Amino acid sequence: MSHLTVYADSDPSAPLLDTGDGGRIAEALARIDVRFERWPARTHLSAAATDQEVLDRYGPEITKLKAAGGYQAVDVARVRPDQAGLEPLRAKFLSEHRHDEDEVRFFVEGAGLFCLREQGRVHLALCEAGDMISVPAGIRHWFDMGPTPRFTAIRLFTSPEGWVARYTGDPIAEAFPRFEPTPA
Repeated sequence: MSHLTVYADSDPSAPLLDTGDGGRIAEALARIDVRFERWPARTHLSAAATDQEVLDRYGPEITKLKAAGGYQAVDVARVRPDQAGLEPLRAKFLSEHRHDEDEVRFFVEGAGLFCLREQGRVHLALCEAGDMISVPAGIRHWFDMGPTPRFTAIRLFTSPEGWVARYTGDPIAEAFPRFEPTPA
């Protein structure tokens, strides 16, 4: 289930907000200009579904987002616990960074934790299947896929280069809780 925990950026021990309510999550994230939505459920896609089948299944929503945000490129990112190079991949995303364009993700399956630092607070937004999050350009953040990641996400970009990070060099991510999903 989607979840949001908000902390003062100087105190990762005392949550200021802790909620699983979708409306409260969207409202709290909107205060820092982050868009959060639950998209309508679609029939289950098999693990063997092609990227094009994933994109086709969510075509109307993708078209709407592309028109509203001027996004030019869309792709599907898949991460599985058995794929090679997971430790360096997780480490790359765990370092606080910014982007020069919005970071837009829709989780088709699985989960990941977006950690957003803005206005003196850190917002830990657990996104799961059915969640769309749009992080505006320039917001400091990091992403935790967990130690045994499993997710499929649709990504939208304004630039054909796709994901390009500018790392802040701040070790803040090390102080806050990590994504440690409980085994199913």
